[in-house]
Amino acid sequence: MSVNNLPTKDRQHCCNCNLNSLCMAVSLDTREMSKLDEIIARGKPLSKGHQLTVQGDPFKCVFAIKTGSVKTVTTSCNGDAQITGFYFPGDLIGLNAIDSGICQDTVSALETTTVCQIQFEQLDDLSAQMPKLRRQILKTMSKDLCNEQHMLQLLANKNADQRIATFLLRLSNRFKARGFSESRFRLSMSRNEIGNYLGITVETVSRVLTRLQKNGYIKVENKEIDLINFKALLQLSQESE
Repeated sequence: MSVNNLPTKDRQHCCNCNLNSLCMAVSLDTREMSKLDEIIARGKPLSKGHQLTVQGDPFKCVFAIKTGSVKTVTTSCNGDAQITGFYFPGDLIGLNAIDSGICQDTVSALETTTVCQIQFEQLDDLSAQMPKLRRQILKTMSKDLCNEQHMLQLLANKNADQRIATFLLRLSNRFKARGFSESRFRLSMSRNEIGNYLGITVETVSRVLTRLQKNGYIKVENKEIDLINFKALLQLSQESE
């Protein structure tokens, strides 16, 4: 999707966006937010399945999720597709392409999604003038590295039940940080996508969710999830509080 196809003006600006405490605008003053606004392109909602970037394409833009959610997928030379992440409002994606100048994954909308799109060259120039903005970008990159390390630990050391419990608790924390319910939320990704991400089969995902519901840990209704027993899920996941 070309930034040229997106309008550069929008009623919503960084200074009055309810996600600015999670996004790049955090800690910026009004003047700095206005400068950031000038390089942001905002467009119409994207439909489910729309690709923001394609693996192997030249790197030009980064995206901040405004509403909805997306997934990142890396495809091997053998054609095997691996989901590497799920991203929600306030998340910044695309920074992993800075070094190579090539998009490292394909980013697709999981549902109707809106994004803020920023040309990286403009963002880089602006961050050189704003230390607080550059620091926030570095913090985002650091968080992504930590998430990758946690994911490697999860895949290496946890069984299927622990992986699902950990996945649900981390989603809960992310929704809570965005002002949404931490105990009741909708999964925008399919069970097949969850299985791909966690390294287990879709059948195993379904069996584990059924078992967790039977044990009274969660309640599942289609894609709606209620976390009922946080303490039990935490013990199962072996996550620290």
